[in-house]
Amino acid sequence: QVQLVESGGGLVQSGDSLRLSCAVSTSNTFTTYVMGWFRQAPGKEREFVAAINWNGASSDYLDSVKGRFAISRDNGRKMVHLQMNGLGPEDTAVYYCAATTIGYYGDVFRRVSTYDYWGQGTQVTVSS
Repeated sequence: QVQLVESGGGLVQSGDSLRLSCAVSTSNTFTTYVMGWFRQAPGKEREFVAAINWNGASSDYLDSVKGRFAISRDNGRKMVHLQMNGLGPEDTAVYYCAATTIGYYGDVFRRVSTYDYWGQGTQVTVSS
């Protein structure tokens, strides 16, 4: 069983930064999992934001967040982070942490259906 708990969301102004964290509880080796961040705005489908492979050497991002967001992982502490800089109102959403044992290849890690485990989400609201 895997449990994911996000934290770090909040209300900020345009141009501000936030750092989201995801704490993972699992009896399996944490490096088994590819980790991802997704977000869902009101009335919209859940969308891919970022993903990172088992050792942090590879990562990928939604085009609109490239250069502003950075995903990282701390395997020793079983945590994943999403540093978000230059936030804008378009980034307002509930942000979800997710984990999958499917390997990091192609673009499969961009799909919601790829991920087996999800956190409860943390709200990020950016005012203009």
